[in-house]
Order: sequence, then structure tokens, then C-alpha cells
Amino acid sequence: MEWTEFSRWGSHISQWAADYHATLRERPVRAQVQPGEISAQLPAHPPENGEPMDAVMADFERIVMPGITHWQHPRFFAYFPANAAPPSMLAEMLVSTIAPQCMLWQTSPAATEMETRMLEWLRQALGLPGNFSGVIQDSASSATLAAVLTMRERALGWTGNAKGLSGQPRLRVYTSAEVHTSVDRAIWVSGIGEENLVRIPTGGPLRAMDPAALDAAIRADIENGFLPCGLVACTGGTGTGACDDLAAVIKVAKAYNLYTHVDAAWAGSAMICPEFRTLWEGVDGADSVVFNPHKWLGAQFDCSAHFIADPESLVKTLAIQPEYLKTHGADGIINYSEWSVPLGRRFRALKLWFLIRSYGLEGLRQRIRNHVAWSQSLAERLRQTPGFEIVTEPVLSLFTFRLADKTDAQLIEYVNRINTDGRIYITQTRVDGQIAIRFQVGQFDATRDDVDTAFDVLSEIAETI
Repeated sequence: MEWTEFSRWGSHISQWAADYHATLRERPVRAQVQPGEISAQLPAHPPENGEPMDAVMADFERIVMPGITHWQHPRFFAYFPANAAPPSMLAEMLVSTIAPQCMLWQTSPAATEMETRMLEWLRQALGLPGNFSGVIQDSASSATLAAVLTMRERALGWTGNAKGLSGQPRLRVYTSAEVHTSVDRAIWVSGIGEENLVRIPTGGPLRAMDPAALDAAIRADIENGFLPCGLVACTGGTGTGACDDLAAVIKVAKAYNLYTHVDAAWAGSAMICPEFRTLWEGVDGADSVVFNPHKWLGAQFDCSAHFIADPESLVKTLAIQPEYLKTHGADGIINYSEWSVPLGRRFRALKLWFLIRSYGLEGLRQRIRNHVAWSQSLAERLRQTPGFEIVTEPVLSLFTFRLADKTDAQLIEYVNRINTDGRIYITQTRVDGQIAIRFQVGQFDATRDDVDTAFDVLSEIAETI
């Protein structure tokens, strides 16, 4: 492709993108295809000769688009959002164009220094204290892995990377059943092992970890010869929005010199609104915190903000400095590849700069406040509607509900019928072993009318079960 052709197609795709977003409500939210339907339309062998872009784009429309679940659809109420606000998309277009590799300060000084400043902006927006430094990871999963590796190394006196875990005391990490499965995966990858991930009972309306049970578990492990090394707490758990009492559990962790990581992947974005910060009161005592601007804040995936109270411990865990990665003749620089598992790094800070400057913090706050209010309003409407029961109360914009007197199989059928209908998209979870239906509002362009449509669909299809 010549650059003149690139310019023409770039303009075409830009207009296509605007038209796509303008007409999203006309599309079913979830892809309405069967397994194998897309791959059956893709040739089994690559072409030997190049094809015109007209043909490629035509096949994109014909083959790809029917198989896309529209995460940017205003009636996407499943999982958590993966937003892509227009300024963020434009920033990503620029990043794709200049295509820098930002592993070191010297390989892209602007990317490194902007990342530092954007994480300072986010830290201030969240109300976190100034002792936290930040880095952009690709996902909360990577941030959690980095935290688990750091708690492992700190507990072992920084010998794990060199000596391995063989012959070392068995490490223990504490969490609840409400945390995301990325915690399990971090335990696997770090070599600590699933058997050493201790689940602490939860209770109360926020399904919070029991601090007394945490203390008892740690004491029992010490008596049995284990080495407690860390705690993973959550603010806004994926299933029901569970929030641990951070002040209480961090106090317990500090008493035993445990490293504490807080997973606020979804709910962290809401902490730009001061009135919601009661959900993570005590977070200032954590060793690390993660939240995803690519979920609720509007930054395009991938962009995960990882805050660390002691970055030296993180760097000591992850940094490798062969000669070819050293920067000579410059002091006081940060090489963010030493703060993350991958060496290669994208210029993710630019989309935060575009996003925050375009909307301002108050513009972003208002969207989040709207989503919370609309979700809570919907929960109340369902509560007052015969045949529905609220299972877990709204935490920010997330709540769960059931159809009264229906079996798990009937509830799954209800979810499937809703998603096949296409007007909205929802998912299920389990609460105390039983199926419940999750609902959350968080898509960047959602309106009150979209949430009202959700009520209509939920009520209409409930009559068919």
C-alpha cells in the first residue's frame, strides 16, 4: 500500500467509525452467529498475491462484523465496560502511526515522561496520597502478577528469583472468594501454587473479608510452619461488587508484615468522585493498588493504572539490565520496562492525556454518577415489579437479581433469551452457590433511555420463562 492510498483509506475508515458509533443502537449487542460460522468463511490458506483494499474492506463488513459483540453498544450491560471514548481512539490512531516502542526512557522520552505525569494526574484524581508512584500496565492481571511476585520476593528476602522456590518455606497468600480469577492465575504463574491461596470467609452487605478470620488464618499458618507473604483485597469484585474493609484487613496484614495489594480494577474509576471513596477507605495503607481506566473511565483498552507505595521493591523484583538496555549519560530517569513483566511497552499514556484534557475530571465524574444513579433506579424498579427479587444490593452501578421461584436452569435460559433477543446484553454469576443475574451500567455513551429499555426487555422476556 502506498501512502497516498493509506490517506484515502484512513479517511474512509475514520468516517466508517463515526457512522458505526452513530448507528450502534440499531445492531444486536451480542454477536448472533454460531460457533465455526466465521472461520468457515475464511480461506484455509493465505493468498500468494496482494488483494485490493476494497476487497479486504468488503470482506470485513461481510465476514467480521456479523461476528462482533459490540462492547461499545450503549446497551452493553454485561461483564464490565471496555470503553473507547473518541479522544482516546484518536490518540491510539496517532500511537499506531508513530508506532514507538517505549521500553526505555531513551527509546521514547515523551512516552516515559508523559506516563509519569498522567499517573500523577490519576493519583490526584483518585485522592491517593503522594507517596504512591504509578505505572501503566496492560491489564489488572499483569499488575496483580507483579504485586504477587513482589510479595513473594520480599517474604523470601529477595532470593526467589535467584534460587527458585524449591527448598524454601511454603508461602501463603490470603484473599476472599470475591476476587477476580486473575489472582488465581498470578498465584499459578508466580510458583506459589493454588493450594497456598487461602480463602477468607466474607460477610455483610458488601461481602467483605472477615478481618478476625484473616488474623486467625495467618496465625494458624505460622504455627504450622508456613510463611505468610501477602494479602489481595478487593474494591468492587467482579461477581457482585464486593468491597473489603481495607482499613481493617490492611491493619491485620501490617501486623504480620504482609504485602497488601488492592484490586479495584472496575470500581477504582469511580473514586474520582469523592462521595464514593468510602468504599475503599483505608486504601492509603496498601502497598499497591490497581484500577483500569480502560473499563469505566473511557480510555481505550489496554490501559491499567498500577500504583505502588514502594516502587523500589517492584523494580528489585522485575528489573533486568543487560548492557544493551542501559541508558548512559542520563541521571534520574525511569525505565518503565523495569516496572512490568513485559519488556516491550506501548505508548499508553497518550490516550489518557487526550481523554482527561477533552472531558476534564468533572465531565468524567458526571458520566459515572449518571451510571450509578440509573443502575440504582433500575434496581428499585425491579424490586417493585412482581416476579423479580434483588439478590445483592447495588454497589456503584452493579447489582444482581433473580426471577422469583425459578431454577438455575430457568435463569440461564432467561439470560440466553435476552442475549439472543439482541436489544441488551447481560451475564450471570453465582451468589452463595446459586445463579443470579448481573447488571451493570458503564458504557460511555449509555443514556437513561437505554437503561429504561433494559427494564422493558427484562420484564418482557421474564413473562416467557
